[in-house]
Amino acid sequence: MEFIPHEYQQRCIKKICDIKKLGLFLDMGLGKTITTLTAIKELKYYRFQVKKVLVIAPKKVAEGTWSKEKDKWEHTKLLRISSVLGNLKNRIKALNTPADVYIINRENVCWLVDYYKNEWPFDMVVVDESSSFKSHKAKRFKSLASVSNKIDRMVLLTGTPSPNGLADLWSQIYLIDGGERLGKRYTQFRERYFDPGDRGNNVIYNYRAKPGSEGSILSKISDICVSMKAEDYLQLPDIVEHEIPVVLDTKALKAYRELEKKMILELPDDEISVTSAAALSNKLLQLANGAVYDDEHNVHEVHRCKIDAFLEYIDSLQGKPSLVFYNYQHDRKRILESLSTSHLRVRELKTAEDEDAWNNHEVDVLLAHPASSAYGLNLQEGGNHVIWFGLTWNYELYVQAVKRLHRQGQKNKVIVSHLVCSGTRDEDVMEALKRKGDVQEWVMQSLKARIRKVKEGYKE
Repeated sequence: MEFIPHEYQQRCIKKICDIKKLGLFLDMGLGKTITTLTAIKELKYYRFQVKKVLVIAPKKVAEGTWSKEKDKWEHTKLLRISSVLGNLKNRIKALNTPADVYIINRENVCWLVDYYKNEWPFDMVVVDESSSFKSHKAKRFKSLASVSNKIDRMVLLTGTPSPNGLADLWSQIYLIDGGERLGKRYTQFRERYFDPGDRGNNVIYNYRAKPGSEGSILSKISDICVSMKAEDYLQLPDIVEHEIPVVLDTKALKAYRELEKKMILELPDDEISVTSAAALSNKLLQLANGAVYDDEHNVHEVHRCKIDAFLEYIDSLQGKPSLVFYNYQHDRKRILESLSTSHLRVRELKTAEDEDAWNNHEVDVLLAHPASSAYGLNLQEGGNHVIWFGLTWNYELYVQAVKRLHRQGQKNKVIVSHLVCSGTRDEDVMEALKRKGDVQEWVMQSLKARIRKVKEGYKE
């Protein structure tokens, strides 16, 4: 696909190329990944200003998003990406593989810095979701800061640079300017811009920004930071859709392939029926989500890959309200369990009271099934993020579910995110939804294609 950048993307690409250390605070859906990849290609192959690029990202993003985005566009397909993931042996092998861009999850930053010690090889570093480095006490921040003087170029990417207030900015800005603008030490920054807040027994529980602090801080960092909100760019569509690739781990992928093969080989040799196609598709979609029902309707969890990707994405929203659609009841239960220990306000959409609570901004995560919430509800006041944990073949239900937020009165661009397990039936559902019509024929044809592939590859 040919990449034709929006005007704001062109400006961001130029900023990355012209400013060696930059905070690119773009809202979700504005194309941070392809914008950065385009700039990397420009810097490496046309300006010859970088040699080796490191991308630090959340684990699920590191596993799939960057590689998939690179392959999506003609001008970035030739970039070589090496994923520094997995066990120690695989990480070291990936580091020794010739590539243009090396991608590592943020949990392994400390290991990477210790591995190279004084021989740090990356002259450009991209920190995807830099708000995960907002704590000046965190080991990952301290490790990355210790090699910042060896990094010629750095780009911070996030849509929420200060999710908990202005105090979150200090460590991120320190990574790109070494404390030049906001102070060499966090205590200096705090004393200058904040006053003690709640306290008791000689203990200060929090700090509050002094009057005028926000304007002062933003003016100091404006030369090295670019901030853009989705709602400010009219050339964007009213709905911004994107896919979040979920890579199954080895055990999960093996389980998926075995179930797919077993069910396909049990099908009769004659023409596949709609009933058998639906049964097989249903079971494979369950497994892609992470759990399956047996014949007695008992739930068996097979993997947590999609749950983990979901939690990472929720974390990246930094408290922005999200309407989450699930497909199966075991999805609902597993999502609720995974969020039970978080600080988020989680609620299921069942009654008018739940609808009111959402619209009154009393809910952070609202769980809903598309079949029970696709019609008649006005949820546009409560948020603008839709997350599809489990996908549906029903295009009408899909559109109507999204319309709960995308309707008159919605003040922000609606961002629709789909968790899609790579190499599974999820990808077929996404393709069907893109066709925007009666998808039954596509359901059948795509399943036949998978059946042929499995049967041709099966050796007794």
